[in-house]
Amino acid sequence: MKVLGIETSCDETGVAVYDTDAGLRAHALYSQIALHAEYGGVVPELASRDHVRKLLPLIRQTLAEAGLATGDLDGVAYTAGPGLVGALLVGAGVARALAWALEVPAIGVHHMEGHLLAPLLENDPQGRPEPPFVALLVSGGHTQLVHVEAIGRYRLLGETLDDAAGEAFDKTAKLMGLPYPGGPQLAALAERSDKLPGHPGAFRFSRPMTDRPGLDFSFSGLKTQVLLAWRNSDQSDETRADIARGFEDAVVETLAIKCGRALDAAGCGTLVVAGGVGANKRLRVRLEEMARERGGRVSFPRPEFCTDNGAMIAFAGALRLQAGQHDDASVRVAPRWDMAALQPVQSAEA
Repeated sequence: MKVLGIETSCDETGVAVYDTDAGLRAHALYSQIALHAEYGGVVPELASRDHVRKLLPLIRQTLAEAGLATGDLDGVAYTAGPGLVGALLVGAGVARALAWALEVPAIGVHHMEGHLLAPLLENDPQGRPEPPFVALLVSGGHTQLVHVEAIGRYRLLGETLDDAAGEAFDKTAKLMGLPYPGGPQLAALAERSDKLPGHPGAFRFSRPMTDRPGLDFSFSGLKTQVLLAWRNSDQSDETRADIARGFEDAVVETLAIKCGRALDAAGCGTLVVAGGVGANKRLRVRLEEMARERGGRVSFPRPEFCTDNGAMIAFAGALRLQAGQHDDASVRVAPRWDMAALQPVQSAEA
């Protein structure tokens, strides 16, 4: 089954073709970073307009790279939520129109389910992780720990009570004067601290909510600690790098501690990590250490599939379409959507 996937939940236009027999055939991504950099953040109306301009050319490009024509498609999947309503409607409208014209089924995919399943897209050296496992969904908009009992059966174990980890990275970078998007800039700056003799560990910030039971997160207080440290420092380039390192260490260690607790609570040995922050090098190393200490394993998507992309939507949609699920012809999106409300995926043979 050849499925076209469309992702337009925020500021990146992603398209991919996933073949249930041959795997990922092609994928393309257009980022709007340059468009929104002038404003220091995503402007929803501009994001929607840019999706309108870029989506059809990307679909043509991706199909050409896959060696397919539109008539070769067996289904269409698109991000139906959560996300920016205008951006979601662009992708949903194009997907539904294409599916109607081709007389093939279409399905709206939950954006976070797409992220959650991204590590299953390709062959892992240790083999594709199979449920049950614990998933850490960590991005600019979400920080959640989810017990994946089966594909489509998700139980929330903990989530952020305020800022998501990626959001905290971006806001912390902004208060220190780093350009948009700040998260990757801050992580790169933290690496500089390693190269300054005696500097790593110059700033140590708290590990929020790790001194009490539970699996929820909170990063707003950590952001305030960094602000105070920055205001009271000499604000030199070296100090900026040291503060960035201290902040990154605090976030990484907090996530590792909570992931370990979640694995214990769920009785699982496998952790799956997805979302934009999952590309952070220090986080990957620390979570691998944590998993080894427990005799378990951790699985990540490749870095390019940590951020928003069409491949994860094509894959998630293909699993559901192959199981016989599809939506009616209405164009519907859900800017807010509880993943626990999703229908379980069962094979057509089941």
